[in-house]
Amino acid sequence: MQQTDLGLNLSTKRTRKREFLAQIDRVVPWDDLVALVSAYTRESKTRRPPFAVHTMLRIHFMQQWFTLSDPAMEEALHDIALFREFAGLGWDSRLPDGSTILRFRHLLDKHKLADQILAAVNDLLRYKGLLLKVGTVVDATLIAAPSSTKNASGERDPEMHQTKKANQSALNNPFSRQAAAMR
Repeated sequence: MQQTDLGLNLSTKRTRKREFLAQIDRVVPWDDLVALVSAYTRESKTRRPPFAVHTMLRIHFMQQWFTLSDPAMEEALHDIALFREFAGLGWDSRLPDGSTILRFRHLLDKHKLADQILAAVNDLLRYKGLLLKVGTVVDATLIAAPSSTKNASGERDPEMHQTKKANQSALNNPFSRQAAAMR
């Protein structure tokens, strides 16, 4: 048996993912979202007990933030202790499989709850001066960001300008020309 099997978190390093998830945990109104989704869930007809809505919401959020497919999210829950911890799953807990994650996502889609959840989170983040947009997690931190490069007078800020790298198009790249010639 290994120490990791005992559920002991021996790492003291605060990684960017851990910091990001800690920030999100403080910001997202979990109780409100659970109440919203719980109205549309029903008891399981199978013998297995259903996963808590709170757990499935957290898994759904991680899936969106880290752009993971249903099977990849299932695998990440098995591989990454931080993800299990954020979802509220212990080291000895039963983990949701890909089809369970898919069914939860379909539940959100069917009742158009994903849009309501995103709107609620965006409203809260906007109220707190933070911004959340579609994209990828690059630095895994939330930052206060202005909504535009335009200033209060509606003009483009002269200090905010675009730069163009010295014509690094595919045609000027010798490797791209070589690859195109080989096709």
